Amino acid sequence: MNAATVDDLLARERRGDRTALVDATGREYDRHWLCTSSWKAGNFLRHSGVREGVTVGVVGEGPLSLLAFFGTTLLEATTQFDPPTDLADDERFRALVAPTDEGGAYELPPGAQRVYYGDKPDEPGVHHFDAGLWSENPSFPPLSVDPETALVTDGERTLTHGEALEAARGVVEEHDLEADDRVVVRAPLSNPGTVVAGVLAPLLIEGTIVLTDGTESDHEKRGEVAVSSDPAPEPARIGVEGIGY
Repeated sequence: MNAATVDDLLARERRGDRTALVDATGREYDRHWLCTSSWKAGNFLRHSGVREGVTVGVVGEGPLSLLAFFGTTLLEATTQFDPPTDLADDERFRALVAPTDEGGAYELPPGAQRVYYGDKPDEPGVHHFDAGLWSENPSFPPLSVDPETALVTDGERTLTHGEALEAARGVVEEHDLEADDRVVVRAPLSNPGTVVAGVLAPLLIEGTIVLTDGTESDHEKRGEVAVSSDPAPEPARIGVEGIGY
């Protein structure tokens, strides 16, 4: 748990065959996949101008959304999950990563790039995340990220790498999370507290992130602890209110 910035959680030595992520269908992804695919995402998003000081909007809460977040993180940029649709006046906004059938609802500032995933986009100038991701270089240059670099925002509050990891360590200690725990994300990633408790905390201890899609069949117990503001089927629950403040 001695990571100073989030990129430390994706370092080469953290690769392995332990399960890091389970999607809403139950498919499992190991740590080797998570690290390598995050590096690919960073390399791909760099082509869209993602860099330190800009914001990337990420729509959705599946594995590709998390890869977009991690790729953005590696480029020292800031992620806003599920941003507002009217972004035309946000000069810091540089790219939108969204499902192909949802991206058209967003108005972006001049020069911002659209990166869609799922079906191949028909619009010219729109990048296809899926295709670009799998063809990218599966390595990433060494980083030296300042802990004061902005990591994630909800449009009102922003957490730096240092603040987010400090909060994640607090979640691990307060809730006695262990490496064998499956942490089920049942709150929206648009809340930075969900990112801290549902994504960063399990990564710190090499636990497992479990994603959900909110369907009726997904209301059964899927792990040891839920990250949720509401009652959940898991035996323990982490409320996201106040995390990171």
